[in-house]
Amino acid sequence: MKKNTLVEISNEELLKKRNLVKGVAVATSIIYSFIIAFVVYYFVTKGFKNHSTLVITPFFVCALPLGLLFIHLGLINKEIKSRQL
Repeated sequence: MKKNTLVEISNEELLKKRNLVKGVAVATSIIYSFIIAFVVYYFVTKGFKNHSTLVITPFFVCALPLGLLFIHLGLINKEIKSRQL
């Protein structure tokens, strides 16, 4: 199976890929913000008693894919800049 690297794809596909990754990153950021807001609301209403896993889990579960999306978006933007698009 051929690997689809950023150097090998056309300009139009690269721009489409950037828009797709940017949209997914924005949507993930919005969802992540809602999760943080829910956790803060939960702790304000219920208190901080023995809920350490509830706090830690959303941050690691959502932060890793979000970070990887922004790294990939940075690579795409770097390739677009190198092609002077």
